[in-house]
Parts: sequence; structure tokens; C-alpha cells
Amino acid sequence: MATPIEARCDHCKQTRPLFLYEPDHDFHLTGITCEWCARDKQPLLCVRCFSAETLREEADPGSPEDNALAAELIRITETNARVIARQEADKAVCDGIAQATENTDA
Repeated sequence: MATPIEARCDHCKQTRPLFLYEPDHDFHLTGITCEWCARDKQPLLCVRCFSAETLREEADPGSPEDNALAAELIRITETNARVIARQEADKAVCDGIAQATENTDA
């Protein structure tokens, strides 16, 4: 396992093993950029500051527009999954009928 780089944390300014903080997402449905993605340079953070930044990101409710579009996208995806499942079930029934029909002809 590689040893983390020891350097000065961009947040608390103490010399510790550092990690490049990257937000846990990389998309914005509305084109509005969040504060993490808007940064020119992602900070190098120690474990304590990394954890604090992660908690802060998880607690951020996001923009209402992004949340509404994400909810709509989830609804559409669930609807599509139900339609595909129904189509597969119909195909299985038709295949079963076709197979049963072929077996009785012999």
C-alpha cells in the first residue's frame, strides 16, 4: 500500500498525510455548478479536514432545480424499468405459447 504524501493541509495548515478532496458527484442537471465543482483547484486535505468536507457536502441539500430534475429522472427511469419488465414478461408468455404450439404439432 502506498504511503500518503505528507504536506501542509490547505484547510487547517498542519503538516499531515494528505488526500486530494474530490466531490462525490460530477454532474449538474441544470448547469448550475456547486461550490465544490466551481473551485479552480481542489484542496489537499488531511483526514480530519477531508471528513469535515465530506460531511459538509453530504449535508448540502443542493439546488432545488437539480433536485427536481433528478427526481423526474428517477421517476422516468423507474417507469422505463416497469415497461421493460412488462415487455419481457409478455415475450416470455408468447415464447411459451409458441413452444407449446410447436410441441402439439409433432
